[in-house]
Amino acid sequence: MALLAACFVAPARAETASSSWFTTDQGKVRLIAAHAALAGQETQTLGLEFRMAPGWHIYWRSPGDAGYPPHLDWTGSQNLAHADILWPAPQRFSVLGLETMGYSDAVVLPIAVRVADPAKPLDLTAHLDYLTCREICVPYQTVLRLALPAGAPPTDAAGYAALIDQFRAQVPGDGSKVGLKFDGAAIDHGPRPALLLHVTASPPLASPDAFVEGAASVAFGAPRLTAGAQPGDNLLRLPLDGGSIDALVKLVGKPLTVTLTDGARAMMATIVPALAPPPAVDWTRLLPMLALALAGGFILNFMPCVLPVLALKLLGTVDHAARGRGAVRVGFLASAAGIVVAFLALAAVAIGFRAVGVAVGWGLQFQQPVFLIAMAAILTVFAANLWGLFEIPLPASLTALGEGRAHLGSFFAGVLATLLATPCTAPLLGTALGFALLSPPLAALAIFAAMGVGLALPYLAVAAAPALALWLPKAGRWMVELKRVLGVALAGTAIWLLWVLAVESGAAIAIVCSALLIAVVLAVAWIRPVAARRIAVVALIAGALVAPNLVAPPLPSETADGFWQPFDESRIASLVAQGRTVFVDVTADWCLTCKVNAAFALAPAAVRRHLAVPDVVAMRADWTRPNPAIARYLREFGRYGIPFNVVYGPRAPQGVVLPEILTPDTVLNGLARAAAPAAPATASTAARGG
Repeated sequence: MALLAACFVAPARAETASSSWFTTDQGKVRLIAAHAALAGQETQTLGLEFRMAPGWHIYWRSPGDAGYPPHLDWTGSQNLAHADILWPAPQRFSVLGLETMGYSDAVVLPIAVRVADPAKPLDLTAHLDYLTCREICVPYQTVLRLALPAGAPPTDAAGYAALIDQFRAQVPGDGSKVGLKFDGAAIDHGPRPALLLHVTASPPLASPDAFVEGAASVAFGAPRLTAGAQPGDNLLRLPLDGGSIDALVKLVGKPLTVTLTDGARAMMATIVPALAPPPAVDWTRLLPMLALALAGGFILNFMPCVLPVLALKLLGTVDHAARGRGAVRVGFLASAAGIVVAFLALAAVAIGFRAVGVAVGWGLQFQQPVFLIAMAAILTVFAANLWGLFEIPLPASLTALGEGRAHLGSFFAGVLATLLATPCTAPLLGTALGFALLSPPLAALAIFAAMGVGLALPYLAVAAAPALALWLPKAGRWMVELKRVLGVALAGTAIWLLWVLAVESGAAIAIVCSALLIAVVLAVAWIRPVAARRIAVVALIAGALVAPNLVAPPLPSETADGFWQPFDESRIASLVAQGRTVFVDVTADWCLTCKVNAAFALAPAAVRRHLAVPDVVAMRADWTRPNPAIARYLREFGRYGIPFNVVYGPRAPQGVVLPEILTPDTVLNGLARAAAPAAPATASTAARGG
């Protein structure tokens, strides 16, 4: 943020009721008076008038996530007893996930003044400190001087009463004159933590906004409006946008100042929120979501995110088939149990994080370098094991369980399959996930369990009919070769994880981790037979080829297609108002399904031509690293995983959400649905065309 500072003294202008302008490149400011003289009155009305250049703004008394309000110091003033700034209702600015409140274009801050002796002149010296912002913020300091004589104003000196009154009318009152009234407030500490405001409005609210003061450890986002059961009843839901749920609950019984705006009308009142009762489980909605979760979990078996664990599935099938029908059934049941238990563990983690106010989502562990390193190490160990470099012994107490380590290995194979399946969502799964992460704990556990059963359905099918696996040939030389091939597949997955690590944490960390893993493989292979050494050498060569690519891995937004722009939610509404279409692609380097969409649905020439036309703005939101703005954007649609694509336009200002799996036709149809209708041909155009 560029910070500039200036300090000037604006001289008084005796012939008018204003100081001189303090002018900058970002606008100008002056001190004005309602009347050019005191006229024997103890109370006077002044105004601090700002005129901002286009795009620049100043801040309200509670600026929000950044900034600070204008501050006046009256040191050096003569005959001044007291001065209070009155604040007109502000507007909200949303930039890069930050929510701030203030004023743009032009504003007058009324100032209520009391003079010490109305029979004497009032000589004002106002030391002003303020901040004006656009993409950058510039602080300024100046001194404004204004002298008002004690008697009647000169006949040729006009004041600024009308201008000041215009903005004084915008200072929020108790709401009685504009048909607004607060009927109660509550703290919702459930899956969607928020401050709930019950408002009676006549006429009903149209475009409300609300600003909360007094909750220092908590921040709230823009409200969502829900109509009440009775005419004029409205429920405003201000989502928790900063701070923990614990800090939110501590606001119960604490007085808060709330300023409510709705177009030109506004009110301000003190509320004392109560604790909202926990929501009951809605079984009429839960049962269909359980069916969606089951189907989505099953479809997840065929997603590219799960393909890396195909090696473990195939090898497990061969191993179980070689040991007979009973081993097949128990082994596949163990894998299914591992999947379901892993899903329940993910649900427990999500519920726990949500309880302490931490944002949760599907696949967010891939944003954590420690998880990437651990998974890469596990896959490297699995690959080396398949290559025959070593075997992992288990304690005798574990080998005694079931049929020993084979079934325990099947269980952990199911857990690994679940962890590797989490980078992406499947069709139907996104809806079920959004519902689960917004539901009470019991409902969330049920939906996650249904997802796990859906992913485990192929395992359960084989367990129910072991003959499906017994048709495979008996173990032999071919199985050794298959293990080596499948080990290469797992090693490729480990390399992909290290590539994601390079994107998130830098090439140096990824290269060091790669070198350590390769060194471990070489050290183990050194004491093994020649065949094992050859495999280790191949792994070393592959690592050497991959390492240069880790030095500068491309981010999703850094493509050869110049039409992609960085994601900025605050621009979408204005672009749509201009008649343009906005295509948003939320992606990440750890999301394999996102990569498939990019290669097969967004890369074709026909799609690129449509995304590159002037009336279309293509935004790419990179969620490879944690980004609260993107997470909040997904939550607005009830989504917690990616891929996620939405198209806005004049015919779809709220957005058209596209399926998780894209095709070129899906993208083109979405753009057509959202775009402005084509202008009808004129008579002359028709004549020329015909």
